[in-house]
Amino acid sequence: MPEYTESENFRPETEAEAVEPEVFLRKTVEENIYNSRGCAHAPSLQDTPCDRSRQMSCCAQMHAYNWTDTLGNLPSPDPFDLVEVRFKNTHKDFFRLPTDMNETYECGDIVAVEGNSGHDIGIICLRGELARMQAKNKGIDPLSPQIKKVYRKARPNDIDKWLETIRIEKETQRRARVIAAELGLDMKINNVEYQGDFTKAIFYYTADDRVDFRQLIKLYAEEFKVRIEMKQIGARQEAGNIGGIGSCGRELCCVTFLHNFTSVSTHAARVQQVSLNPQKLAGQCSKLKCCLNYEYETYIDLQKSMPDARTPIITEKGKAKCIKTDILNHKMTYVYEDEPNRYINVDAEEAARLIEANRRGETPADLKSSQTEVELTPEEVQFSNVVGQDDLTRFDKPNKGNRSNRKKRNGGSPRNEKAGKPVPVQSKPVPVNKPAENKPKQEKRAPKPIGKPILKPKTPGDANAQ
Repeated sequence: MPEYTESENFRPETEAEAVEPEVFLRKTVEENIYNSRGCAHAPSLQDTPCDRSRQMSCCAQMHAYNWTDTLGNLPSPDPFDLVEVRFKNTHKDFFRLPTDMNETYECGDIVAVEGNSGHDIGIICLRGELARMQAKNKGIDPLSPQIKKVYRKARPNDIDKWLETIRIEKETQRRARVIAAELGLDMKINNVEYQGDFTKAIFYYTADDRVDFRQLIKLYAEEFKVRIEMKQIGARQEAGNIGGIGSCGRELCCVTFLHNFTSVSTHAARVQQVSLNPQKLAGQCSKLKCCLNYEYETYIDLQKSMPDARTPIITEKGKAKCIKTDILNHKMTYVYEDEPNRYINVDAEEAARLIEANRRGETPADLKSSQTEVELTPEEVQFSNVVGQDDLTRFDKPNKGNRSNRKKRNGGSPRNEKAGKPVPVQSKPVPVNKPAENKPKQEKRAPKPIGKPILKPKTPGDANAQ
C-alpha cells in the first residue's frame, strides 16, 4: 500500500489553517520519480547493467527488447560504433562510441554523452546489430559527422548531480506553470528535463496558437539560474508522456511502442466502415485514434479488387443496390428496390461480372442464381443469448420456507422432500359473487372528552423543600 505523507510545500497562511491543519492538509501519494528514466529506484554504480536493463523492460516507455539474442551467435559483418541512449521518457538519441574502446559498453550502462555546451547523462538501451537496424529505420546515416559522441561511463559525482536534477524537476514544472499563468500565456507546461550537468533545462509545452514567450524565458532564467530551451509538442506526445489505458483495455500505443506519429484522417474510418462517432474515434489526446491507420493500407489494397459499390445491378426482377460491403470477406450485400427487406450476399467477383454484363447490355435473370449464401430476411434472423444473461434475477435465491416459491420451482405442485413424490394440490373453491346484504350501519361512537389533569396535593415536605 502506498504511504500518504504530508507535502513539504504546505505552510499554514491563516490562523484557521494553523488551528485545523487536517482540513487544508495536502496529501499526495509517493511516486517513483526515477520511473521517467526507466528505473525502479535511484540509479547507482552498484547496480549491474543487467539489473538496469531488466528494470528498463518493466517500463513500457523505455522498453527495448533485443530479439536478436534469440537467434544465437550470428556472424556480424563489422562492429557498429553507434549506440542508442535514452534520457527522460521517450527522449532517445544515437551517439558514437569512443575510438580507443578501452572500456566495453553494454545495454544498461550509465554514460556521459556530448550535450549542448556541456555533457548529459543517459542510459544505453540499444547497441550492436539491433542499433544498426534502428538507425536505418529512423533514417540516420552512421557516417554523419553531426552525430555526437559518448565521453565515458558515468562517475559517482556525475550520478549525484544527475539524481539532484531528477529530484527538482517536479517542483520546477510546478513553478514554471505558476509563472506562465501570471503572465497570462495560453500554454501548458507538460514536462521539464534538466541536462545531466545542471546547466540547461528543456521545457516541453503545448499550445493551440503561437505563443510569445520571450518575457517568459527571461523570468525562467532568473528563477532557475540555468539556460532555457522551449520545445513545443503535440497532444499525442503529451498523451504518450502521461500514459493511460485505452478503450480497448490495453495500454496506450503511444506509451508502449508508437513514437512516430502520423496524421489520421476520417477517410481511414470511412474506408474501414467505422461509425463516425467522435466519442468512439477520439483517443485520450482528443485526436483520432492512431490505430485507425494500422489496417488502412490493407483495406485500400483489398478495395481495389472490388467493384464500385455505387454502381447498381439491373436484373429482370428489378434494380438492386449495394447497401453493405464486407471488404475482408470479399462480399457485397444487395437489396432490390421493390423488396427492401430481402438481403442477398454476393461474391465481389460475381458482382463485378454482373456489372460488366449490364455494361454490355445484358440483363441477368435474378441475383438469386448467382448468390453464394442463403438469403437473409429480418424474420429469419434469430438472436441467441451468447452472454448467458437470461434474467436479471437469476442470482436471487428463493426462500425455502415459502410454499409458493416451491410450487413455482416444481412446476405448479410442491413436492414432499422426504418421499420425493408430488403432493396433490387442493383446489380452493372459487368464491361466488353474492348480492350484498342490507346490514344496518353501526353508529360511530363519539370520542371521550379530554378531562383536566388531576393534580396531587403537595405534602409539607415538598413545601419545605421549596
